[in-house]
Amino acid sequence: MFFRSMQGTLIVINGPTAVGKTQLAIALAQALQTEIISTDSRQFYREMSIGTAKPSEAELAQVKHHFIGNCSIKDYYSAGDFERESLLKVEELFGSGKNFVIAIGGSGLYIKALCEGLDEMPAANLTLRNQLIHRFEMEGIAYLQEELKKLNPEKFETIDQKNPQRLMRAIELSHQGGTQSKPKNRPFQILKIGLELPRELLYQRINSRVDAMMRDGLLEEVKSLVQYEQLNALKTVGYKELFSYLHGEIELNKSVELIKQHTRNYAKRQITWFKTDTEINWFNPENQFDILEFIRKF
Repeated sequence: MFFRSMQGTLIVINGPTAVGKTQLAIALAQALQTEIISTDSRQFYREMSIGTAKPSEAELAQVKHHFIGNCSIKDYYSAGDFERESLLKVEELFGSGKNFVIAIGGSGLYIKALCEGLDEMPAANLTLRNQLIHRFEMEGIAYLQEELKKLNPEKFETIDQKNPQRLMRAIELSHQGGTQSKPKNRPFQILKIGLELPRELLYQRINSRVDAMMRDGLLEEVKSLVQYEQLNALKTVGYKELFSYLHGEIELNKSVELIKQHTRNYAKRQITWFKTDTEINWFNPENQFDILEFIRKF
């Protein structure tokens, strides 16, 4: 892909679900007079709003967002598609004279696609890549460890077994018999900001968010999607638990408790993923002034 020479900084806001990324991104975008690119792989789908914690209409009206509801759950949309389209959007925004562009989201693979690029792979393996990220999100790092141990026990013994990104890449390479390429150069600077909270406080915020989702109509949203529940996009936290309720497998209060538990588990896996990235600068999300000063000094 060819790009014009660009000058500017992509600010990437990382962090687990419910940590406060949306509020910070909007505040920074307003201060820096720029726009936001979402890298949240579930917020791409227009049919999934409440359960994916999409920004509200009021929040979307404050700052222009991209890649929110840009495709349907019935569409095939890969990390490679996102890499191509998001880079074109970044080029467009920098080309319009903006000095900064903000990327936000908790999907580590899609952040990697934007910042480093994905290795060239046969088309068939794009499906494998999406399957791996989904299985990691749903089952955790133990699945990746067992899969690599089965495919390539020698590699498993030498790899960082607690690094999900390296485990996924090793699994992909074991399938395709290739070698890993270096990260691609981007024609702009990248500054990574990580948001973290004490674990107990984060879990409280997750529980409160799930309760708010139920009040806002999550059950009705899930009911409207029952006919599509076999699609990969809907095999995710907040939807699969309520499908179980709708099929009479568990009580409603139990499904809500499972959503909270599985979301907390997912947040823990997100933290594990992001902590392997040594380029991330960590802050409490309440310290917006310190974050803005850090960006301006950079």
